[in-house]
Amino acid sequence: MKIVRTVLLICGAVALTACASVTTREEAGSAARANLPEMPDAWSAAQESVGEVQVGWINAFEDEVLTALVHEAQSNNRNLQAAAANVERSWALAKQAGAALEPSVNLTAGAAQSGPVEGQTPSGNTSLGLQVSWELDVWGRVRAGEQAAVASAESVEADYRYSQHSLAASVARSYFLAVEAGIQADVVRKSLAALTETKRIVNVQFENGVASSQDLALAQSDLASAQATLIAAEGSRRDALRALEVLLGRYPGAELQVRKSLPATPPAPPAGLPSEILERRPDIVAAERRVAAAFNSLDQAKAAKLPTIGLTSSIGGSSSSLASLLNPTNLAWTIGASLVAPLFDGGARDAEVEISTAERKQAVAAYGQAALEAFSEVETNLDRSVVLREREGAQREATEKAGEALRLAKLRFEEGETDLLDVLTIQRRVFSAERDLVGVERARLEQRVNLHLALGGEWN
Repeated sequence: MKIVRTVLLICGAVALTACASVTTREEAGSAARANLPEMPDAWSAAQESVGEVQVGWINAFEDEVLTALVHEAQSNNRNLQAAAANVERSWALAKQAGAALEPSVNLTAGAAQSGPVEGQTPSGNTSLGLQVSWELDVWGRVRAGEQAAVASAESVEADYRYSQHSLAASVARSYFLAVEAGIQADVVRKSLAALTETKRIVNVQFENGVASSQDLALAQSDLASAQATLIAAEGSRRDALRALEVLLGRYPGAELQVRKSLPATPPAPPAGLPSEILERRPDIVAAERRVAAAFNSLDQAKAAKLPTIGLTSSIGGSSSSLASLLNPTNLAWTIGASLVAPLFDGGARDAEVEISTAERKQAVAAYGQAALEAFSEVETNLDRSVVLREREGAQREATEKAGEALRLAKLRFEEGETDLLDVLTIQRRVFSAERDLVGVERARLEQRVNLHLALGGEWN
């Protein structure tokens, strides 16, 4: 009858365990989305197609060097390697949390000798046994802990994917910046060559009494300023190359070779729909998984206030003779069940529930904020796409008109119809316009990178 009562207790506990529940992915997702404002059916700033977001956006720039650098960074970047190790650690923790759902089995063995110091033969005893213990997860406490660890691991994994996306974008931005720095240095060199020729002409005119000492001083001043600008531009280029080399995992020696011109800006990509970004962007997925982890941690804290039921069983034997150790007459078995109900803990379990409740609220609010920031990034970059396109057109026209004005000013100066100051002023405007145009072209490329990152599009 004792055995029957024990079996009935075990069966009842197992039945209760089957009824235990934890927060599902759908429930956590619904709770997270309930904190969002109403989303429109389309992006407010979208001017282009809103079809499916593109995959393989690095290839859209049609730059083999950039593509190769992105792949190199994905393989060698130290921060990304650390993030990958953190993913492995998180899944190991999830596995550890789930281990408590299975029985624990241990093998025991021992041997001992005893006897008087002298006068009698010592006696010995050998034992061998198998012990099994299992906490029945009646209220879902262990399972909730496992699901919390799994959701945390999924959030870390999503963060890792976002780190990959961010690294690809950072490499592209740094690459364009390094290319632009080289072009800017070339513009300054062209300016320096023009100013050197202007100084030569003015010097000849001064020696012949045609130009004044003021003209000569102006030409020398502009030439010296251009030399200083070139030094700064070359330094900026080396800085940009070093920053890119660090992303690639290379030694920052400013020795990386990049192309001499910026690639053409690809067409604007399809932007998809606002609601799709919640499932596509890895950082938003990570935030949603943290909400799920917080919900399950709260379930775990609540279940910890309820009784725990454990099962234990063992079989083993002991004998003075190793040969008869496993003889059935020397073996004994036990099976039992235990219940532990918390009575008083100074409010520790209640405090744990309060902590988990606050962490759940925090995770839900953080998800809502992350989603709003993602929406803002997309809207801003969609709008910026139009602004930069129009700005590039205006800047290109300004550069062309300034070049025409310089050509006419030089003709008038050579004919003595204007002074050198006018020529130098227009010449500075031309080179400033050229540098601004290069800056806008690079900004458009960077905006494309930022838009793809905001939309959560894959780079390969």
